[in-house]
Amino acid sequence: MFGLGAATRIYLAAGATDMRKGFNGLYGLVQDRLQCDPMSGHVFLFANAQRNRLKLLFWDGTGLWVCAKRIEKGRVHWPEADAGQAGWC
Repeated sequence: MFGLGAATRIYLAAGATDMRKGFNGLYGLVQDRLQCDPMSGHVFLFANAQRNRLKLLFWDGTGLWVCAKRIEKGRVHWPEADAGQAGWC
């Protein structure tokens, strides 16, 4: 799998993300909404509107990881996107 160092930041995409997005779609969201380099080694997390599916985008130095999780019971607590924010926290 991959290891995270002490300098690795974890970014949450506030609000809902379309879970049909794959490598290129999530890569574009990181570049456009956060104006960050998806290949920075930081972790970028996304959730759907029902908060029962998560996706993670991570560069490990050799390629991009996209990992998905389906929550079977309940849902995760997730920040909402404010009108004036870029949608990240």
